[in-house]
Amino acid sequence: MVFQKLGGRAAATFAAPAAVSVASPSVAAAKVERVSTLGKRSYFAFVNKAEVARAEPSANAKRVAKLTLKTPEKTDDLVLVLDRTEVDGQEWLRVRLPVRPNNTTGWVPAEALSDLQPVDTWLRISTKTFKVTLIKNGKRVFSAPIGVGQSQWPTPKGQFYIRAKLKGYGGAGSVYGPLAYITSATSPTLTDWPGGGLVGVHGTNAPGLIPGRISHGCVRLKNADILRLEKLMPVGTPITIT
Repeated sequence: MVFQKLGGRAAATFAAPAAVSVASPSVAAAKVERVSTLGKRSYFAFVNKAEVARAEPSANAKRVAKLTLKTPEKTDDLVLVLDRTEVDGQEWLRVRLPVRPNNTTGWVPAEALSDLQPVDTWLRISTKTFKVTLIKNGKRVFSAPIGVGQSQWPTPKGQFYIRAKLKGYGGAGSVYGPLAYITSATSPTLTDWPGGGLVGVHGTNAPGLIPGRISHGCVRLKNADILRLEKLMPVGTPITIT
């Protein structure tokens, strides 16, 4: 099985929004700027250095996780950037991390990441209505029925992002269909699966089962729908699963 990594590291110009004050146990005077706004303009960054992510923007703060240069699928790893601040002349970024538990965030030095990459898309997944919707620059541009995790293997809920896009599963006849997006989410129950139970958004070889609770936690689309989505949704897109 050969996977083809898609996407590049095109540089982007980042204009920071207005700053707002926040309280912090260890950095009381820090001012935090919101970087990403769902459905309008969000930013992700590739990992350039396997730096430790911390609970506060300080090298002395509690360790949360460690960044990785590569995903389990051997693609360049990336993180969704949420906020930024400057402490003692050093820029820090709060990022969403692809680790357990789901929805974990942490602060990393900006120098550990690439230039910020903009996206204007937002993927919304409903495990109740079995529907996926893509918002682009504030407008709905895509919607389709989906299959989600069965009750014993639920699709995790929360805030995530598209971590990688893969091809090479054997075409439309594959259980994954012609394309798979890998998300930052992990299964709450299947911890021993490849990659630690990574949750994907992918095609299927059983379209007649959609919509419904049919998977081990991944989100399945009909193959025609996942190929439509590919034309609209780039890597780094934030995800909300409800």
